[in-house]
Order: sequence, then structure tokens, then C-alpha cells
Amino acid sequence: MNKFMEIAIAEARIGIKKGHGGPFGTVIVKDNKVIAKAHNKVLKKRDATSHGEIEAIRKASRKLKTHDLSGCELYTTGEPCPMCLGAILWSNISKVYYGCNVKDTEKIGFRDKAFYELDEEKKKAFIKELDREGCLKLYKEYHSQKDKKNY
Repeated sequence: MNKFMEIAIAEARIGIKKGHGGPFGTVIVKDNKVIAKAHNKVLKKRDATSHGEIEAIRKASRKLKTHDLSGCELYTTGEPCPMCLGAILWSNISKVYYGCNVKDTEKIGFRDKAFYELDEEKKKAFIKELDREGCLKLYKEYHSQKDKKNY
């Protein structure tokens, strides 16, 4: 077994035993060193975004003092959901390793599959464009700044 995945599994077990959330543990590694480890804290924090990956990304960003985690690898016990995958991509993590896939996660009662299968009809009924002109003005203001960061 991979040593970093072993740490992710151990971290998930801590979360399960403490009643923090599901069996999801995550480790972020850079240059073969653990930068951050975390587990699902959705129940503890009463926060739907407190997935193991998100918690680990936040810790790694604080530790490295940057939002850019280029050169880091992420090890997680479950295939990242779309929210976590988005955060992983935004943080520039270089590689992701996961233990269980979406089908495995579904078998233990999680509904990740539904988010992968959100079709255009459902999306159109749920997400609506509103006040585009006002928001375009805001975007133009931002774009005109000389010291802007595109994150």
C-alpha cells in the first residue's frame, strides 16, 4: 500500500471515530513530504463544503502561504466530487490519487453520481443568468485594475 494513501485512510478513520463525517481522508504532498492532511468535517462543522479535499487544500494553502499549490499531489480515499475537483483544479494541484470510485461511494449511501449526471435540462431549470449588464460592468472594473490577480 502507498504510504500517503495509508495516511489518508488513517485520517478518514479519525473523522469517522469522532463523528465528523464520511470516510473521506486526504493528504497533500509536495517533494515527497506531507504538507497537509484532513478529513471530512461536514457533520462537525455543519458545512456541506467541508469535504476532506477542501479541508486539506485550505490547510496546505495556509502552510505554504499561497493559493497556488503547483507541484503538490493529493491522495484521497474517495474519488473527488465535482466541487472538490474544481477546488483541486483551481489550486493547481499537479496529480490526484484516489482509492474508491464514485460507484463505491454510491454503494455506501453517498449521492456523488447525481452531480456527475446533471444534464442540461436540469441545469437550465436550476441555474439562471440574471443582470448580466451590471455584472459585466463589475468585470470591466476589475479587468482595468493594474495589480489584479486572476484567481
